[in-house]
Amino acid sequence: MVEKVLKVEGMSCQHCVETIKRALFSLEGVSHVEVSLEEGSVKVRMEEDLPFHTLKSSIEEWGYRVLGEV
Repeated sequence: MVEKVLKVEGMSCQHCVETIKRALFSLEGVSHVEVSLEEGSVKVRMEEDLPFHTLKSSIEEWGYRVLGEV
């Protein structure tokens, strides 16, 4: 199991949380997504390591900005 924490800008409500989760769960191997609006972070657990750019692209397709890994 691999875990990454991403810093994400532009999330402000529960709809944002659900959108981010839907985007990441669409990727094969993602098993858990935890979004913190307060911290502006997204914790992603994967069965195997997915490249940062894959996670970033999946989120940014929906209009959010991924600033990097924490």
